[in-house]
Amino acid sequence: LLIFQIKGISCYAKEIVEKGENVDKDIVSFVENCLFTTLTNVNFDADVHVELLKRSQEIKEQLRSKVGAIKNTTEHATYNLSSTKAEMLQDAKKAGIMYDQDLDPDIRSLRQTIVYGLKGISAYGHQARALGYYDDQVDNFYIRALEATTDDNLSVEELIRWTMRTGDMSVAVMKKLDEANTEVYSNPTPHKVNVKMKKGPFIIVSGHDLKDLEMLLQQTEGKGINIYTHGEMLPAHGYPELKKYPHLKGNFGTAWQNQQKEFDDIKGPVLFTTNCLMPVKQSYADRVFTTEVVSYPEMVHIGEDKDFTPVINKALELGGYEED
Repeated sequence: LLIFQIKGISCYAKEIVEKGENVDKDIVSFVENCLFTTLTNVNFDADVHVELLKRSQEIKEQLRSKVGAIKNTTEHATYNLSSTKAEMLQDAKKAGIMYDQDLDPDIRSLRQTIVYGLKGISAYGHQARALGYYDDQVDNFYIRALEATTDDNLSVEELIRWTMRTGDMSVAVMKKLDEANTEVYSNPTPHKVNVKMKKGPFIIVSGHDLKDLEMLLQQTEGKGINIYTHGEMLPAHGYPELKKYPHLKGNFGTAWQNQQKEFDDIKGPVLFTTNCLMPVKQSYADRVFTTEVVSYPEMVHIGEDKDFTPVINKALELGGYEED
């Protein structure tokens, strides 16, 4: 239903793009975050989805007032969000992939391929935006491509072209993220990475968000807490501006999909920053923290203020390992 809503938002926002203007970056960021939120292993918290849905309706109404009547009268554009969670769950059926049984399967497949491509683009776009970088071309493409997936007038051949453009935008957004990471943290160079745990308190950081890692490194300076990367955060060790922190000690464990075994009864907290979270086991549930678009019911979430004090306090409380 959240994807259904941002398609509706895009039906209105497309009118702005077609005038040669850029859509408000707050709206682009919201659409990007919704795409990212619905990726695998990101957000398991239904209450967060409900809040995002409510915000989506506010944005849709703002755009309706600004844009006025539009040519695309698809239900994505005309739908208004129901008021209760139970009603939203009922409405969500119409947003399902197989809702329209009569839709040409090739049209359905291409529309979904475009949406999945946009979700991938959103992960890179989100991280670049966290560092203050974005590409207007990519931002406008979110809007144009989402609207295209609602247009019943588009043929298979036209949707194939949209799918190919989605691939082009994937390359463009990776280029922008590379520019962001290298300009902020300098060009990465090869390094040996320690894979042994040192004694004493520690925090493990998983995901991809280098900005979150940097802020945690800053907030833990001089506190006697070692920081370890996990999974896809491993490349952080190559960037000079992150490597300069002596308490970035090494990498813990292996890939994200092994976390339920590797985090079992672990002696320190784990901070999840992007799409790397699996359903949390009880043996380490009290030491999982989330931030950005990542969320899990009953886990402590670090908000936009990025105050990592709860994570730091948990690390000191658990104490880490008694020996290297």
